[in-house]
Amino acid sequence: MSKRIKHTNEPIGKVRVVQDFLPPPDQLVFREEPVKVTIALSRRSVEFFKAEAARHHTQYQKMIRGLLDRYAEHYSQAETARTSRSGR
Repeated sequence: MSKRIKHTNEPIGKVRVVQDFLPPPDQLVFREEPVKVTIALSRRSVEFFKAEAARHHTQYQKMIRGLLDRYAEHYSQAETARTSRSGR
């Protein structure tokens, strides 16, 4: 953005107040109830996620959970679309 904005003292035209339309913060957090599971993963996978989590300053379990959530969401939407097209 090398082009600078030049401000003037001219009227800006008709102004209207916009009501607050943003949801409160508690409505922005979509948390599902977690379910604890025990799972055995390969050492290579765990080391990968631990390294990536350290690089991004987050928890590796959170990254794995996010990956699984996105995978499930993607394929549940694909299944829904497939069944609605076939009329099942």
